[in-house]
Amino acid sequence: MTVAQGGDLLESTRAVGGGSVVAGGAAHLAISLFWGVVLSLILPRRRTVLAGAAAGVAIAALDLGLIGRRLPAIRALDPGPQVLDHVAYGALVGAVLSRRGRLSR
Repeated sequence: MTVAQGGDLLESTRAVGGGSVVAGGAAHLAISLFWGVVLSLILPRRRTVLAGAAAGVAIAALDLGLIGRRLPAIRALDPGPQVLDHVAYGALVGAVLSRRGRLSR
């Protein structure tokens, strides 16, 4: 969506990294790994992609709504693409988990 609108692909990365792409990338990596582990533990074995997408909505609500609204750079982001990114992330994690089997349980 950001690409189609001609937007800045690194805007959210800089927002979470205090203006730095490197710090933002590291923060995104750490946050993504954290949520990936959480999802691997809580997503159901059936309909994992759909459940992952729903979890992405919940993660967006927490990350953007609760935590992000306290950070001006994150609060300034257009929420539409941000929520869609979170939904896509959750669905992708769900797809990977359903294809590879669970790492733990």
